[in-house]
Amino acid sequence: MPIATLEQQLHALGAAPVHAARVLRLWSRGQRLDAGGRRARFPDRLVAALPALQAQLDGLLRRVSAHPAGDGSERWLMALADGQTVETVRLPDEGLCVSSQVGCAVGCGFCMTGREGLKRQLDSLEIVAQVAAARAAGPVRKLVFMGMGEPAHNLEAVLEALQLLGTHGGLGHKQMTFSTVGDRRAFEALGRSPVKPTLAVSLHSTDPARRAELLPRAPRLSPQELVEAAEAYSQASAHPWMAQWTLLDGVNDGDDEVEGFIDLLRGKRVMLNLIPWNTVPELAFRRPARARAEALAATLGRHGILVKLRDSAGQDVDAGCGQLRARQAQGLSPVRFSGSARPWPPAAPRG
Repeated sequence: MPIATLEQQLHALGAAPVHAARVLRLWSRGQRLDAGGRRARFPDRLVAALPALQAQLDGLLRRVSAHPAGDGSERWLMALADGQTVETVRLPDEGLCVSSQVGCAVGCGFCMTGREGLKRQLDSLEIVAQVAAARAAGPVRKLVFMGMGEPAHNLEAVLEALQLLGTHGGLGHKQMTFSTVGDRRAFEALGRSPVKPTLAVSLHSTDPARRAELLPRAPRLSPQELVEAAEAYSQASAHPWMAQWTLLDGVNDGDDEVEGFIDLLRGKRVMLNLIPWNTVPELAFRRPARARAEALAATLGRHGILVKLRDSAGQDVDAGCGQLRARQAQGLSPVRFSGSARPWPPAAPRG
């Protein structure tokens, strides 16, 4: 259900705009609508409807299982009202990663979500409901749209959710990150939006042919075009953007890619995130050795690229996007690795 439909429902219950705003503020911040003295601040008809309204919002999704990891993250499998499931991740330092779709149509070869294709879109209330559920369990101060789905393919709902969370939800605009493989419509819409989140562009390769092979159904924008669009948004939002490079051993972590990223990003308002691939046993890719990832980061840094070597959350609970959903669908339990993190593989010989 879109947020506008909920606002119409509140209006029909006698809520003035100030009352509707209060309902949205309480709910999006994980607070009960009918707790304590809050009811006295609403019209009588709305007060009488609060229990049913709370139940309606609670029914948008429920937590099926929780999988805490040694790094402080916790991945939740969430069931929607129609029985479909998505994944939401509580991150260390009061962050949250949310899903925008059930499945994904981009079909990235290294992503478990992409293997199942797109099942359906999440509506804006289902997106915000993930935040409300997480806030009911603890504070959330940073939000990333990096879970299941491609936000640019569900643009209207994602923008509605961002608008609500950046106003009534009290999240700083730059504390929310819109991650995308790149879509001209998304760049244009974000530029017009009153809430301008941080932009993260999933490049993964500077070679157009290699990127097309890794992201087979991403819009056919070249890496250069993506960087130009991200730079334009960065100027409009007065905030640096982020580039994402998932490292796949022997596939896109060669010296040619290092040179490509240096040429592409040097002098730009960008932070390059190096993300060693989150191992999925069912897929043939390999996570690169730590030494290789560190060497890449060091080389880029020496050439003036602002770079951060990141690690995917929940390595010890088999927590790549889509893995919990896939294992639940197969009746399997999540794989759990011993220790606080999945071990890095030894360095492989490089030709």
